[in-house]
Amino acid sequence: MRVDGPGVVTSDDGRRFVALALPDGWRVVDAVCPHNQGPLEQGWVREGRTLVCPWHWYRFDLDTGACSTSPQHVLGVHPVREIDGVAYADVGEPPRPMSWSERLRAHARE
Repeated sequence: MRVDGPGVVTSDDGRRFVALALPDGWRVVDAVCPHNQGPLEQGWVREGRTLVCPWHWYRFDLDTGACSTSPQHVLGVHPVREIDGVAYADVGEPPRPMSWSERLRAHARE
């Protein structure tokens, strides 16, 4: 997926991501907070490498996706490569749809 500038970017299959310009390069992360689906494009970058969700102030490391607020939540961070002066993010394949039993089990775990 091509990264044209900071803000929300959409992959060809419709998934949304947030592109962040940091002093040492681009970071591309999932567009919603894994805690409660908050809009991360409205979040803040603090201390150079921490993204803070605007809804509940969960803090995510922009290199690893680890959450310092609650370790059970991990933000999807996607590698970015520059090719001929253009940044591209490898967001991988879209996740396969979960079956109803998988959804119920996931909901029960939360």
